[in-house]
Amino acid sequence: MDAAKTTKPFSRFEWKIAFAYLRARREEGGVSVMTWISLIGITLAVAALIITLAVRTGFRSEFVDTILGSNAHVTVYSSIYVTEEGTTSRKIADYDDWAEKLRAVPGVTRAAPLVRGQVMASSRGTNAGVEVYGIAPEDLMTIPRVAISPDQHWGDVTRFSEGIAIGSGVARDLGVTVGDKIKIISPDGAKTAFGTSPRVSSFEVVYVFSAGRYDIDKTRAYLPFSEAQTFFNRAGTADEIEVMVEHPEAVDDMAIPLLQAVGERGMIWTWRDASGSFLRALDIEDNVMFVILSVLVLIAAMNIVSGLIMLVKNKGRDIGILRTIGLTEGSILRVFFICGAITGVLGTLFGVILGALFATYIDQVLSFVNWLNGGGAWDPSIRGIYELPAELRGVDILKAVSLSLGLSFIVTIFPARRAARMNPVEALRYE
Repeated sequence: MDAAKTTKPFSRFEWKIAFAYLRARREEGGVSVMTWISLIGITLAVAALIITLAVRTGFRSEFVDTILGSNAHVTVYSSIYVTEEGTTSRKIADYDDWAEKLRAVPGVTRAAPLVRGQVMASSRGTNAGVEVYGIAPEDLMTIPRVAISPDQHWGDVTRFSEGIAIGSGVARDLGVTVGDKIKIISPDGAKTAFGTSPRVSSFEVVYVFSAGRYDIDKTRAYLPFSEAQTFFNRAGTADEIEVMVEHPEAVDDMAIPLLQAVGERGMIWTWRDASGSFLRALDIEDNVMFVILSVLVLIAAMNIVSGLIMLVKNKGRDIGILRTIGLTEGSILRVFFICGAITGVLGTLFGVILGALFATYIDQVLSFVNWLNGGGAWDPSIRGIYELPAELRGVDILKAVSLSLGLSFIVTIFPARRAARMNPVEALRYE
């Protein structure tokens, strides 16, 4: 008895007894069906949690990357002022001076004057609404998702000064490709005695790009800055300054320096202002999904209790004998704790493997689901991006593992304590 009391916790003989119980056949009072159910349940719950976290992380990363890679991090524009002619305007006449001052702000990587306008594009009787960005060729070359590393591209972006660059969705809607000509039509044309006549110009398509976002590819086109100034009657002016910064996630910290650079007439609109509500909705959804899936992990872990209670009941005679020969309550508790904890550890391990494999081969899985549904499983016109991304992060896996193991260990304690407190006399009374 004294030797038993001085035995170190989780000694070898405790592990041997626990493994013997786990290996025993059902008719010998070994692992019950409930234990197998809890093992499978924890595996699936942990896998679902990891897959969900990976998909949500990947979706957010892809969404933000496509925004930052094809749009201004900060748009600088002018407040309304009265011109010398007595009319109100927001045009920026000294855009070169503004751009130079903005480039001097620490953290700014590019400042490019833009002319913007909405037009109708037409080719062979097919029309599409397009938003035209007038930009200098050297500035276009620095846009990551358009010129540097687009998802797909056709044509030669170095020929941009000779024609027009359009998104792949615009090209598809109009049925054109590189080398074709399209007309762009603006209702804000020349004013005559008979009213305002539309302005129409033809341009050769020299470059087609896919930025990875459905809405951008379907509506965007780029014209050389001077051509856009002429077409939109913006001679000597720009509509806004497109600013790219070194750390887009910290763009709010640059608001005051940017405003100070351009003076009291300047105003700004950041990418967070444009997409912040959607990103906040994603964060809330992430938290809700984590809570829901955590409940699933808890339900799966609770099955350990059922299986362990059945194991304790079947091993009542063994518990009485072990207590009689000198095992302490602590040793009995640890034996059955090991039995339950092993189920949690194995379920968690299998869940991590299954979740990681699913997230790694998400494209193949989605293709299979798409095939089963006959297509349309992922609609980019609704979700904005073209594919379901998944990004495995160590912190997400650690959260899933910690949650699963923590719940498994906690729920295991209760039936293990019941076994430890079993009276050996009562356990052997009818044996």
